[in-house]
Amino acid sequence: MSPVRWLRAVAVIVATALLMASSCSWQLGIPIPDGVPPPGGDPVPAVDTYAKGRPADQLHEWAAERAPKLGMPINALEAYAYAARVAEVENPNCQLAWTTLAGIGMVESHHGTYRGAMIAPNGDVTPPIRGVQLDGTSGNLHIADTDHGLLDGDATLDRAMGPMQFIPETWRLFGVDGNNDGKVNPDNFDDAALSAAGYLCWNGKNLSTPRGWMKALRAYNYSDQYARTVRDWATAYASGHPL
Repeated sequence: MSPVRWLRAVAVIVATALLMASSCSWQLGIPIPDGVPPPGGDPVPAVDTYAKGRPADQLHEWAAERAPKLGMPINALEAYAYAARVAEVENPNCQLAWTTLAGIGMVESHHGTYRGAMIAPNGDVTPPIRGVQLDGTSGNLHIADTDHGLLDGDATLDRAMGPMQFIPETWRLFGVDGNNDGKVNPDNFDDAALSAAGYLCWNGKNLSTPRGWMKALRAYNYSDQYARTVRDWATAYASGHPL
């Protein structure tokens, strides 16, 4: 993924992202849970963010040593670590750790394996993972169709998509190509992880602070319990094991 693509995506969405951040920001006076931000885990080796092909392949040896102990697919860990590394290079103030991305990926889709889904070598997740209709019930927002069903397969209401569970409109604004295949695909793990990194950094600004981390997580899912669950998984991953 070209870092220029990352920067261009941020520039395009400035006005909309400001509006989204203002509606989902962590409010002063609300207690911040203990243990945030969670630890960052093992350092990610330096990689060439301009590499040809699938850049996350550069982290295969690092991920292969750790993924089995963490209970996640190797290529999922590669994607999380590469996305965190790109964030570090392109937005060093963000300080996003791969453990946070892995915590989100676990909660959202069991690292792309929900209901038997599998991750191909290029990062594509099949069958595609889709959330429930966002019809306003069971604590969900009501979100009418925004993509004519082209991305989420539902022309009536929106659904969250892919291993990192983006809704279509958010994907339209933040989606990037993370595996250099020329496509921006919510069902590709590399694309989804890198897009999640950009979204978290934009909303949280500095995820090394408790307030910044909570702002980022609440923008992703406006639930304190969600943030605490991600914290717990991320903390476990930083210690080298799942919950």
